[in-house]
Amino acid sequence: MQEGSLLFLLMNKIELEISDIAPSGSTSGAYALVLSESKGHRKLPIVIGGHEAQAIAIELEKMTPSRPLTHDLFKSFSNAFTIDIQEVIIYNLIEGIFFAKILASQDGRSAEIDARTSDAVALAVRFNCPIYCYDFILDTAGVDAEDDTEEAASDEEINIEELTQPADDTELSVDDLEKQLQIAIEKEDYERASRIRDEINRRKGQS
Repeated sequence: MQEGSLLFLLMNKIELEISDIAPSGSTSGAYALVLSESKGHRKLPIVIGGHEAQAIAIELEKMTPSRPLTHDLFKSFSNAFTIDIQEVIIYNLIEGIFFAKILASQDGRSAEIDARTSDAVALAVRFNCPIYCYDFILDTAGVDAEDDTEEAASDEEINIEELTQPADDTELSVDDLEKQLQIAIEKEDYERASRIRDEINRRKGQS
């Protein structure tokens, strides 16, 4: 076994669950995949592409596309050759980029396969296998959900005037819509954020 692999084995492994997939507030066309500790309060947000977000969401919603997606094809191929995936692990974070591995086995043989984190998660939901990361990654890039809750409560107190805003977003100016968009993102009301963003894009497209 390589020295690097042994070092990772000695680290504390944390199991994660998918808690949300939502449009990224900072990167146009991207999505935030939010992974939460199974036994804890920390969350790990990872920015992924639209196609990868769709691939994960389709499986979570148990939807069946008319033709197999790439990850579905991989699963069918694996099943045909009795390849199983035991787990996915996000094992490193370098300059803002997450690195993941797929731990697979076939007939008593095992292998670690390097993968993009989004692809690894898309396969994990299809093989119903656990997703892990190491503690140092959560320490570096994770956020505390309890802290977020306190901040959200504080925002509700500060932004009482939001309750008096018109229910119809079309009555608001673009500047007000952008403020409401930021509030919705901070409160993790991604459905409202999506509606507001569509209205902003519609306005800007007409100008």
